[in-house]
Amino acid sequence: MTDPSLRVFGARDARAVVLVLHGGQETSTAPAHRFRPAYLRMLPFARDLAWTGRAGRVAALALRNRVRGWNGPAMDPVADARWALAEIARRHPGVPVVLVGHSMGGRVALRVADDPAVTGVCALAPWTPPEEPVAQLAGRTVLIAHGDRDRITDPRLSLDYAARVKRVTGAVCRFDVRGETHAMLRRAREWRLLVRRFSLGVLGVTDLDEDIASALAKPPPGGLTVPL
Repeated sequence: MTDPSLRVFGARDARAVVLVLHGGQETSTAPAHRFRPAYLRMLPFARDLAWTGRAGRVAALALRNRVRGWNGPAMDPVADARWALAEIARRHPGVPVVLVGHSMGGRVALRVADDPAVTGVCALAPWTPPEEPVAQLAGRTVLIAHGDRDRITDPRLSLDYAARVKRVTGAVCRFDVRGETHAMLRRAREWRLLVRRFSLGVLGVTDLDEDIASALAKPPPGGLTVPL
């Protein structure tokens, strides 16, 4: 089994970090090599965050997992994300971190949000089974976005999950990406813009986007089915 790896975009002397987590599948011990679409899909997000956050010395780190699967109780990508957060703490002690994950990576981002450096989580088309825990998100700012034509992960489950998160932290919102599928290709620019505005806003590099701030402030069930 290969080791996990981090690809760094942006400032080496970062004041803030975004950790980008790719998707995978429920069960697989095949290597998550660097030419897999799930990994490549997240690189444009990392590049965009590093470029647009350069004035605030934001580094975007793209994690490549050891294997492609979640793999039941082993939770392999969770272990990899914990390793990545420890590595960030070693390289950039004390800096705030936002997690951005797609699909399985969204589930991972939500799971490891209890790390003390994490201030926010942006979960894109996340895989959120009904039993998925939410307590670890207390005190975090959470954005979930899901395409309404997604046939890989269920948008209804991410809505249910967001409603449960709302009981733990008031700072949660969810966007419906109309006409979009799991691959996030039909409205790719808008996905990147949403991630950028959330991440840089939560990190304090820019003001938080008004639409995101408004959605975060609404009492439940408001703010959980906002059209993008």
